[in-house]
Amino acid sequence: MVLGIESSCDETGAGIVRDGKLLAHVVASSMDEHALFGGVVPEIAARAHLQAFNPVVREALAQAGLRLGQIDAVAVTTGPGLSGALQVGLAGAKTLAYAAGVPLYGVHHLAGHVAADTLEHGPLPTPCVVLIVSGGHTSLLLVRDLVREPILHLGDTLDDAAGECFDKVARIMGLSYPGGPAIDRAAREGNPRAVDFPRPLTRPGDDPYAFSFSGLKTAAARWVEKHRAQGLDLPVADGAAALQEAVADVLTRKALAACAAYDVKTLIVVGGVAANSRVRGLAEQRCAAAGVELRVPPMTLCTDNGAMIAAVGDLLVRSGAEPAPLDVSIDPSAPLEYASLTPPAAPPARAA
Repeated sequence: MVLGIESSCDETGAGIVRDGKLLAHVVASSMDEHALFGGVVPEIAARAHLQAFNPVVREALAQAGLRLGQIDAVAVTTGPGLSGALQVGLAGAKTLAYAAGVPLYGVHHLAGHVAADTLEHGPLPTPCVVLIVSGGHTSLLLVRDLVREPILHLGDTLDDAAGECFDKVARIMGLSYPGGPAIDRAAREGNPRAVDFPRPLTRPGDDPYAFSFSGLKTAAARWVEKHRAQGLDLPVADGAAALQEAVADVLTRKALAACAAYDVKTLIVVGGVAANSRVRGLAEQRCAAAGVELRVPPMTLCTDNGAMIAAVGDLLVRSGAEPAPLDVSIDPSAPLEYASLTPPAAPPARAA
């Protein structure tokens, strides 16, 4: 019985998983507070985690019909993420593990997104290609055994992530925060072919699996500026639909190319941007044409949540992995190499 804690950004999540089955899933978001500033404010996020931690854990235990003493292990996100936010989650998780007398596992946030799919579709196929798309991350991975083998990075974003591009362009267009859902809603009434936005890093000779959305963001910003400079009404729906189409095209094109190159028959799309309707729709269309199985978690498991961290912890426990040391700390910029995240020891201090 594994309790998972997630606090890497603006959502405080607690989930409970046993043998791959989800027993509880509770999330408290501070998104409304950040919306006043057009983006996540780290100090506000950390304070919100402090306020939400105990109520979220209590509700998760109540959902599962459990007492803390019935938990067998605690898993917590130790990186990457906002430093203050991670500290709150780790301190709380250490307290719970100590109080219950159970082991603690430090988990990589992105491995949690990958494991989220197991809660809906069962064990990950071996191997599989995983596309992680969120506000801060866009990565294409080759995954074999998530908790026993190193994760192979085929490509990552070189600058802005897909979700970050949505957030910034939405703000320029005058849409609400967070930008991803706002772009998705506006795009429903638009024409995706109305604006010819670029498809970054898709020309011959470009890195086939790397991503870059900074140039696309700039192209969208210039399109908005041109309309405003000429005193024209901004066709927001068309701009949103065209932007969404460009992002979905690049993401799915590269993901299917990786499946073909590595002879993989399963593509898993996870992360907050996996909730985008056009990303899902185009992935379904292209996977069907290529004979590739597509797996996407339910929308409630796409955004940050404790259930996905509990899922990794459950896999770690069942694989016999060693728990984290008592002095485990956070790593806000941790690279994704393994699902279990234990930062390297600090170098020894020099003699005076």
